[in-house]
Amino acid sequence: MSKPFRHLDTLTGFFVAVLLISNVASTKILDFGWFTFDGGTLLFPLSYIFGDILTEVYGFSRSRKVIWLGFAGAALMSATLALVSSLPPAQGWHHQEAFEAILGTTPRIVAGSLAAYWSGEFLNSYVLAKLKVLTKGKWLWTRTIGSTLAGEALDTAVFAVIAFAGVLETPLLVTLIVSNYVFKCGVEIVFTPATYAVVRWLKNVEGTDWYDRGTDFNPFSFADPPHTGEKSPD
Repeated sequence: MSKPFRHLDTLTGFFVAVLLISNVASTKILDFGWFTFDGGTLLFPLSYIFGDILTEVYGFSRSRKVIWLGFAGAALMSATLALVSSLPPAQGWHHQEAFEAILGTTPRIVAGSLAAYWSGEFLNSYVLAKLKVLTKGKWLWTRTIGSTLAGEALDTAVFAVIAFAGVLETPLLVTLIVSNYVFKCGVEIVFTPATYAVVRWLKNVEGTDWYDRGTDFNPFSFADPPHTGEKSPD
């Protein structure tokens, strides 16, 4: 039987909530000091921090299920908003144009968002899991930051190219990509002390410290994690 965990469900809930809220907030483009990015960027980096914590404590296999839950939630939200937007408004309700402007979705935005999330989160989790085994569990900061640098680079590039290539002028597109990437990675670095504290606390409370030795990293596999991956806390 799989070992029950006290806080895995809670982390999963926060992870999915951050993802969905970020998708809605991304409908507004912000000027934020030196940065130009969509509003979802203010919150979305937390999904990578949650992803780091999930993989570090519980392992890639459990993170894989959480990533797919997030993907399903985002896809369902996009489909629901698209359906609601396409249906005729009730007589006397005069906010159809406002609804479409804020919550209306276009195929390119939806495709870019889902593809970027899926590829970036899986790369982030994979890199962290591999680095943990390589470093024998030392230097947590190297794998939280290193995995984010890789995952966010793919995420940001995939979304921007699919959603905005040919729509935005090239200088603005480049500015959007660079601003998003620098800001997201900066958030990861700033939150590193908090990540250390949460990881340390969870490992102690859950009584687990997962090393992905012998793990099947196929994102489409849903096999239970191997029992050899768990290391008892000192």
